[in-house]
Amino acid sequence: MPQLHEIQPSPGSNKRRKRVGRGIGSGKGKTATRGTKGQKARRQVHPNFEGGQTPLQRRLPVKKGFRNPNHKEFVIVNLDDLDKLFEAGAEVTPETLLKSGIIPGLKDGVKVLGFGELTKKLTVKANKFSKSAAEAIAKAGGEAVVL
Repeated sequence: MPQLHEIQPSPGSNKRRKRVGRGIGSGKGKTATRGTKGQKARRQVHPNFEGGQTPLQRRLPVKKGFRNPNHKEFVIVNLDDLDKLFEAGAEVTPETLLKSGIIPGLKDGVKVLGFGELTKKLTVKANKFSKSAAEAIAKAGGEAVVL
């Protein structure tokens, strides 16, 4: 194992930087590798400059804010949907909702909202319940079970 003071870079990995514009004897004098004439030969031009055309960063739409990568998206089911499709005493689960066609897919879970009336006693199993939905299910004699 080499000692710290013996370590050297690999041969050919360290190159001296090219010093341009230091006289004709250097071989990189006069125009300093910039060619002749034109805007780029005379002064620095920003690499994103597009010749007066509206730049790309201004042509693209501006999206405000950000999306939380841990954001969960729930499928929403209302009480009136449950009242229409299920018989009294039935057990409502995300799988039965999917099978009945109320929801298109499961996403990150099912949330029951309190829109509409619930007249039947149902056992509803879901990932989330709004406060009004849980109260309405309990009022109808049913049970709201959080998965």
